[in-house]
Amino acid sequence: MKFFVDTAEIDAIAELNDTGMVDGVTTNPSLIKKSGRDILEVTKEICDLVSGPVSAEVVALEADAMITEGRKLAEIAENIAVKLPLTWDGLKACKVLSGEGKMVNVTLCFSANQALLAAKAGASFISPFIGRLDDINLDGMDLIEDIRTIYDNYGFETEILAASIRSVNHVQECARIGADVMTAPPEVIKKLATHPLTDKGLETFMKDAASAGIKIV
Repeated sequence: MKFFVDTAEIDAIAELNDTGMVDGVTTNPSLIKKSGRDILEVTKEICDLVSGPVSAEVVALEADAMITEGRKLAEIAENIAVKLPLTWDGLKACKVLSGEGKMVNVTLCFSANQALLAAKAGASFISPFIGRLDDINLDGMDLIEDIRTIYDNYGFETEILAASIRSVNHVQECARIGADVMTAPPEVIKKLATHPLTDKGLETFMKDAASAGIKIV
């Protein structure tokens, strides 16, 4: 499973990228606002830093305006994935932009039917929002599983990009079901390395090493 990091913070991306944990980056207007940077400037910097897809989101609501904005964003770098909302206008824009050979990430997906439409419109990625479904007492993992089944049934090449991931359990379940990609904040990705038994074992090893006077260099 590919790991995308969901942030516009350059330092956080760079740290994870150095460990080989970044296959791509996702951003949105809220993350850009949080970074306090100009969208074109920060997106270009991210694209220069990572080699994988970098999702940059349009802010228009009508198809023609989305297409114009998507083309502008795609000029930033070859690894830009234009991020479009899963609306009818978004699907129209997806069809045009994907037809021009641009990567498209269709976001704010909350149903398998929506995911089916995005695949037929030529989306490179579909982004089902797990956490937001959990917020309204629906199981976001059921959606990932339904999309996986449908895409496999018909050989769609659109990649399932599990989004709105809020816990390490979300990551594990997405990997188990077969999501192609997951995107998560840096802190969630870092938590994947932690386990209380690892901490306990390391503490014991360090105490024993100290009491035995073990030194490597």
